[in-house]
Amino acid sequence: MNNPFETIDARLSNIESLLLDLKHTNKETDSQPEADQFLTVQQAADMLCLSVPTIYGLVHDSKIPVSKKGKRLYFSKVELTEWIKTGRKKTLSEISLEADKYLRKK
Repeated sequence: MNNPFETIDARLSNIESLLLDLKHTNKETDSQPEADQFLTVQQAADMLCLSVPTIYGLVHDSKIPVSKKGKRLYFSKVELTEWIKTGRKKTLSEISLEADKYLRKK
């Protein structure tokens, strides 16, 4: 029977090489940035699950990122995604952690 420590060492080496392969594979795919898509008003409304008049209202109030070329409006998919993320509300535990950090500093 083989030494159990040799078996464990061999398995750990295999796991380590697999993890390194995964790490390098992810870096290769991350290094190629995805081309930004530009959306029309209708496509932006569909993406955000809003109506077209609501989109126009947000544009009028300068509450949504938009590009204008002539009379046409274009929305960057990446910018819309970031805009949605900025509206994220914190959980009670996140608020509690921030309060604790603030009180420790004082």
